[in-house]
Amino acid sequence: MKKLVLETTAPFQGLAELVADREGLFEKEGIQIEWADREKGVDKSVHSDVTSPEGVNPFASHGKLFEEGKADMYNACEWGNYCRVQDTSQGGRQLGRRAIVCFAGLYVRPDSDIYTAQQLSGRPVGAPFYFGTHYLILHMLEGFMPRDNIKLVQAPNGSKYRFDALMAGEYDATCLTEPYASLAEKEGCRMVTASYLHGTEVASDKVDTETYAKFNRAVKEAVKRINADRSSYMHYFLDYYKDKDPRIAAMSVSDLRESRVVVVDPAPIPEEEAQRTADWIKSWGMLAETDDATDLINMDVQTGAHTAAE
Repeated sequence: MKKLVLETTAPFQGLAELVADREGLFEKEGIQIEWADREKGVDKSVHSDVTSPEGVNPFASHGKLFEEGKADMYNACEWGNYCRVQDTSQGGRQLGRRAIVCFAGLYVRPDSDIYTAQQLSGRPVGAPFYFGTHYLILHMLEGFMPRDNIKLVQAPNGSKYRFDALMAGEYDATCLTEPYASLAEKEGCRMVTASYLHGTEVASDKVDTETYAKFNRAVKEAVKRINADRSSYMHYFLDYYKDKDPRIAAMSVSDLRESRVVVVDPAPIPEEEAQRTADWIKSWGMLAETDDATDLINMDVQTGAHTAAE
C-alpha cells in the first residue's frame, strides 16, 4: 500500500477525490490517502489596500504544505497552479486536470444597486489572489468593461469568508462557490454572472506514472458513481461545512442545484490550451518567468498515467 499525503480539498474542488477516498476506491488501487490541513494559520481578512497579486504569496493556502515538504500532492485552479509551479521550490509539476469542473458565481448584496456586470465598472470586487475565483472574475468582467475599469481588492480564500465580507459591506461583489453560492441566494443576494473553471493536480516526484494512473482509476470510478446518481452525493457539499458554519448546517440538499455539479474523467491538459492559458495569465502581469507552458507540466507522467488509466 503506497501512502500519499494530499492537501485538504473541499467538495466544490475535489468531490470525486473525496468520494473515492470515502468509498475505498483509492485503497482498492493500493493507495492510502492521508489528508493534511492546508488551512491552519491562513489569513482570512480583507486587505482593501492590496489591489493586485503583485507581492502576494501564491502558496498562502494551496501548495503551502507541499512547499514545506509536508504533502505529496494538491489540487487547485489551473490558472493559479501555473503560477505556483513556476515558483515552486519543491519541483512540483502539474499532472493533468482534476475531475470536477467547478462552478462559481459573482454575487452582490440584496440591497445593492448593481444588477449587471457592466455596473461593476470601477467598483471594488473581492478577489482571492492566485485562487480560481480571482482569475474567473478577470475572465468574466473583461468581457463587460475595459481592463483598467476592473477594480479588485484582496479577499480571503474560502467562500465563507468572502461571503461574510460581502454582507459586511467590505466590497461590492465577490465570487462564491458551492454551497455558499446557494446560501447567498437563499439570503437574497443576486448573481450577476457565473461560469465554470478547470483545476489541475500538482505533485512531487513521489507521484510517478504508475501511482498517478492508479489514482486516476479510482477517481474515474468515483466520477462514474457520481454521474449515475448525483443526488445521492449532494450532501457532501453540506457535510464538509456543517460543523464549521450553522448556516450551512441549516440547509438541505434541496437548497442546492445539481446542475452546478459537473464531474468528468480526469484528463491531460491539452498543449494548445496550456499555452493559451499561460499567455492570458502573462497578459495580466503574472507568470513572467515562463516561456513554454509545457515546462510547468510533467508531460511524461501526464501522458503515461492518463493512458494507463483508460
